Amino acid sequence: MTIFHALVLGIVEGITEFLPISSTAHLIIASRLMGLASSDFLKTFEIVVQSGAILAVLLVYYKRIIGSFSLIKNIAIAFIPTAIIGLLFYPFVRSFLDNYILTIWVIILGGVAIIFFERNSSVDGGGEVTPKKSFLVGFAQTLAFIPGVSRSAATIIAGRAMGISRKDIVDFSFLLAIPTMFAATGYDLFKNKEAIFVSGHLDLLMVGLVFAFLSSFIVIHWFLKFAQTNKLTVFGWYRIIFGLALLIFFR
Repeated sequence: MTIFHALVLGIVEGITEFLPISSTAHLIIASRLMGLASSDFLKTFEIVVQSGAILAVLLVYYKRIIGSFSLIKNIAIAFIPTAIIGLLFYPFVRSFLDNYILTIWVIILGGVAIIFFERNSSVDGGGEVTPKKSFLVGFAQTLAFIPGVSRSAATIIAGRAMGISRKDIVDFSFLLAIPTMFAATGYDLFKNKEAIFVSGHLDLLMVGLVFAFLSSFIVIHWFLKFAQTNKLTVFGWYRIIFGLALLIFFR
C-alpha cells in the first residue's frame, strides 16, 4: 500500500460511511480495483480508517451530545447488541472481509430491500427515539457486520419502520456510529497491533484518517439535508447498478 492508496481509501470511506451504500463494501472493492493484496494490515486499515469519519460526527454533534443525558442513554442502550454480537463473532466477521463476491451480492440485495421498503412503507414517522426503539435500532445495526449491509441503511430503515421521524433517525444513526466505530477500531487495533506497528505504516493510517475526516464532514452536512425530505430509493438503485457492474467486471 502507498500514500496514494491510503488517500483514495480514506476518501472512499468518508464519502460512503454515512450513506446507505456500505462503506465496508466500497473499501473492499476499491482495494481490489487498485490491486491491493489482502493482508492483516489492509483489513485493519479498512476498520481503523472509519475513525476519521466518526471524528467528523463528533465535530458536528458534540454540543448536542454534551447537553442531553437522555440521548447519551439511548446511544448506550443501542450500542449493547453491537458490543455483544461483535465480541462473540469478531473472527467470523473479519473472515468476511476477503469474500468480495458475497459482498457484491449483498450490495445488490440491499438495494432491492431499500427500494421495497421505501415503496411499501406507509409509516408517517412522527415518533421519537425511545430506549426500547434504541435497542431495536442497535440490533438492526448488527446486520452491518456483513460487508455490503450498510450500517446507516439498517439503522435508518429500522427506525423508520418503528415510526421514528426521518430527521431523528438520521441524527441517531450518525450518533450511534460514534461508540460503534471507536469500539471496532480499538478492539481491532488491540487484536492486530502487530500488523500495524511491525509494518511501520502508521503514516498510511494517518493519511487515511485525515482524508476520511475531511470527506465525511462534507457528506454529513449534505446527507442530513437530503434524508430529511427524500426517500432512500436512489441509493437502492445505485446499489443494484453498482453491484451488477461489479459482477460483470469481476466475472
